[in-house]
Amino acid sequence: MPHPHLPSTQAAVTAVRALAEEFRLEITVTDDIGADQTSRRTSAAAFSVLDEDGSLPHEAFIELGGSPHISVRLYPEDDAMITVDGVEFADVPRDAVPGFVRAVHTGLAHVKGRFFPPGQWLIVPVPGGETYKELIPTVTLTPWLNSRFR
Repeated sequence: MPHPHLPSTQAAVTAVRALAEEFRLEITVTDDIGADQTSRRTSAAAFSVLDEDGSLPHEAFIELGGSPHISVRLYPEDDAMITVDGVEFADVPRDAVPGFVRAVHTGLAHVKGRFFPPGQWLIVPVPGGETYKELIPTVTLTPWLNSRFR
């Protein structure tokens, strides 16, 4: 099942707002609009607001309250970085962001540990066949991560 296409940063923000309302989570959104405001613009000249193609880039930072703490940075290049209780998932496609947040809040996300190679990983299976897996950078787990251990 493919993800619904989110053509813009604002469409992704709207989808995450709907999830926050569904799961009754507090949400904070910060928008950065213009090439002079966004964090990783390479196609725009210094101090210019528009890209060379005349587009106005839009970046957003979303924080969701509750447990676990989730933050989402949506980039104009159609990708996002999602942080779940300190574990960073970089380069998540913008279309997968709502499914990712839903997977975390419906209990699909889990922690798996191994002796070799040593470490613990947060695994988020997103409906649609994609699974995101990141190494947990700390030795001690947060209470939410510890409750998801398999």
